[in-house]
Amino acid sequence: MDFLKDELMYLKKHNLYRQIKWLDGPQAARTIVDGKPCILLSSNNYLGLTEHPEIKASARKAVAKWGTGAGGSRLTTGNLRLFEKLENAIARFKKTEAAIIFNNGYMANLGVITALTGKKDVVISDELNHASIIDACRLSRAEKKIYRHKDMVNLEKILQQTQEYRRRLIVTDGVFSMDGDIAPLPEIIAIAQKYDALVMVDDAHATGVLGKRGAGTAEYFNLEGRMLIQMGTLSKALGSAGAYVAGQRELIDYLRNKARSFIFSTALPPAAIGAAIAAIRIIEQNPEILEKLRANARYLRSGLQKQGYRLLAQESPIIPILIGDNQKTMQITQALLERGVFAPGIRPPTVPPNTSRIRVTVMATHTKDDLDLALHAFNQVGKEMGLIY
Repeated sequence: MDFLKDELMYLKKHNLYRQIKWLDGPQAARTIVDGKPCILLSSNNYLGLTEHPEIKASARKAVAKWGTGAGGSRLTTGNLRLFEKLENAIARFKKTEAAIIFNNGYMANLGVITALTGKKDVVISDELNHASIIDACRLSRAEKKIYRHKDMVNLEKILQQTQEYRRRLIVTDGVFSMDGDIAPLPEIIAIAQKYDALVMVDDAHATGVLGKRGAGTAEYFNLEGRMLIQMGTLSKALGSAGAYVAGQRELIDYLRNKARSFIFSTALPPAAIGAAIAAIRIIEQNPEILEKLRANARYLRSGLQKQGYRLLAQESPIIPILIGDNQKTMQITQALLERGVFAPGIRPPTVPPNTSRIRVTVMATHTKDDLDLALHAFNQVGKEMGLIY
């Protein structure tokens, strides 16, 4: 198995070798990374809910009543009544007819795309969609077409050229996880309706983030109630684990019968379900959490811009700082960590070649002092590395 050693040597030579950082604390505004206390600017825990006392209490209560595991798939022994409560809460939150729970976002995208498309169909995907969408397209056995990022002219051209297919599914991230920008969903839906195509939006990084109520991309663009397949996760802003798909009742019934990643997976543990139920309730009852997140994002983004950093997006709590070079990206990450700030470097193949970046994410629970200390560290490192002057 010498090829393993050769491949690892190649990754190290090209500054693409990945090593895991160890956290010795929670996903909080301040935590411990590799034994060092630091400000956490890498988490998708956007609202800081993993540490919310009501959510912890709800998880404990679910374990006390339902135990530590579901014991089987939802279609055999694992369909605890608790799941119905969460699915109803999600449908209400998203203003859809129904919802269904999957074990994670990867499994949800895999389940939906492979259930809805096959050899006679085509999936049309934004070029910067998440890896789980890319893999699901490959496994669906449908024809795959990629349109240039948020390019509606290119998307319409592909739809014009694919009218012979039985079914056409357009898939897009709502908030793109590595760039932080938002998909032009109104334009996508308008073009889809013109050519009789289905639309699916991955709201993993939009749930609990976009919209007045935090309900995601559809709410943000005032598109609730439209013919739309909405996938999202419970593991980011909602502070738990798992994923959901929300939409028409017939769609949910169909997925319950056809989505293999749902049918053949042991259900999520009760603690995760209890936590997610509480998270939705807290977001609905405390909209000020959403505004705190947005205010923090504006403050940190403005501070980095004033220092002279090149930011890729202005629209979400994801603030990517473009560096380009793989080695320099990782040197910056390490220099920041040494100054008490953890903001990870992102390299290919997660992002396109020559677009390595520092992916900064903000939480509602960051204080102004946290953000000021982070900005001070960025200012020092940026000047030392010759990125800002």
